Amino acid sequence: MKGLRHYPGFLGLTLICLLVLYAPLLVVTVYSFNGSASITSWGGFSLQWYADVFTGPEAPRFAQAAWNSLTIATMAATAATLIATAAAVAMLRGGRFRGRQATFALINLPLMVPEIVTAVATLIFFTLLGLTTGYLTILLAHITFCIPFAYLPIAARLQGIDAAYEQAARDLYASRWQAFRLILLPLMAPGVVSGFLLAFIISLDDFIITNFVKGAGMETLPTAIFGSVKQGIKPNIMAISTLMLAVSVLCVSLSYILTQKGRRSP
Repeated sequence: MKGLRHYPGFLGLTLICLLVLYAPLLVVTVYSFNGSASITSWGGFSLQWYADVFTGPEAPRFAQAAWNSLTIATMAATAATLIATAAAVAMLRGGRFRGRQATFALINLPLMVPEIVTAVATLIFFTLLGLTTGYLTILLAHITFCIPFAYLPIAARLQGIDAAYEQAARDLYASRWQAFRLILLPLMAPGVVSGFLLAFIISLDDFIITNFVKGAGMETLPTAIFGSVKQGIKPNIMAISTLMLAVSVLCVSLSYILTQKGRRSP
């Protein structure tokens, strides 16, 4: 049976798709080093716009927005990873129970629902609860939609761990908690860290849901960038976007490496 790459036109179609996906990112990255303030003409290589991000007139605003994004992403990823780990252990080591398929569908529901629908529903839910939109509502929303992203690599890693390891520990008089803490959790560690990194970058980069539930005066880095872009695209925005892209690529790469490492280990 032929592989897909052997079909006529497959290579060309693949290259076109890659060009459409990544050409805009390449343009933003290249022009973030432009020595000219114009976004249409090249003025030579320069790091001035990266310096402007940290020392320019908008630096305090972006610094606060970045701090909000980092703290929210860290807490949301931590909470989502804890919940996802517990859910993965219950789903894959808890045996069969009533509503198992419904629970699995519920965990993965945020992946299937359009993000704009989730944003509107979340805002309505917080309004019904009487919560004032701001830092807390962003954190709660991020924890919710980060859970399935953390769950997937953790569950994938757990599926690759033979239950015989835990059974051997129980045969040697270890309690369930000891078997989990001393045997299962260390084996799950690559998947857990991978899930945390994936949830972290999803939270850090989110715009749509955050924009709905952030409230007045509260900004994260994506919403601060959007606010600046509405006044016109400036080179410092390209520099910030490139930095965020670099962080995203780093986190996703680490997550992939850890997932692959987990698959190769027992």
